[in-house]
Amino acid sequence: MQLSEQCVLITGGARGLGHHLSLAFAREGAQVIINYHRSAQAAQALAAQLGPRQAIALQADVTDPAQVQAMLATAAGHFGRPLTTVVNNALAAFSFNGDARPKADAIGWDAFQSQFEGSVRGALNTVQAALPAMRAQRFGRVINIGTNLFQNPVVPYHDYTAAKAALLSLTRTLAGDLGPDGITVNMLSGGLLRSTDASAATPEAVFDYIAANTPLRSVTTPAEFADAALFFASPWARAVTGQNLVVDGGLVRD
Repeated sequence: MQLSEQCVLITGGARGLGHHLSLAFAREGAQVIINYHRSAQAAQALAAQLGPRQAIALQADVTDPAQVQAMLATAAGHFGRPLTTVVNNALAAFSFNGDARPKADAIGWDAFQSQFEGSVRGALNTVQAALPAMRAQRFGRVINIGTNLFQNPVVPYHDYTAAKAALLSLTRTLAGDLGPDGITVNMLSGGLLRSTDASAATPEAVFDYIAANTPLRSVTTPAEFADAALFFASPWARAVTGQNLVVDGGLVRD
């Protein structure tokens, strides 16, 4: 299915990386559901910019399955077509500032639980809500947003990295389970992006260090990362599933 024929849910689609994901899919002609939790103003402004035939801003806490179901029902009524693609981008509150992160002797389980709820439970809820439509079409694309900290754990983001690692495992088991239905499930993993709301607290010296150690000598931007997400939703990725593509300018190469 061409991108221009797709109806795409982007969780956390109003700000930061989500904003750029929404713009990238809309640019290719897809109809976009801009999901938000608290960022109503940003979501509605983006939807207005794209126009009602191409985008709708809908509030839902993705950790609540009933809210996710209601959101997709509203979107189907608005666009008159079923959902084809899910981009699980929503992130529980987090600040990428390594100097301020709790170390192993101080971090509490509540921090882990918050990240697991946002990353893993949120993704499970969106996939389960989307499955009836995807199975009926025998077509579906699920793209989960991960991190290169699996391979390069240079900062002690224990809770965030553990949750994203669990999401990678879910990505691979879902790929095996849903493949016979024509549904692919993949992960797109980035490093530090320059810049998003979450990385706004990152010291400039950290950005400079990453750029100096990356083959492209630059820190990946949200727009560059968002463009890579289009591949997994496109016809060119129709035989790709259960994969984790790292998009960080070549910083991590294994």
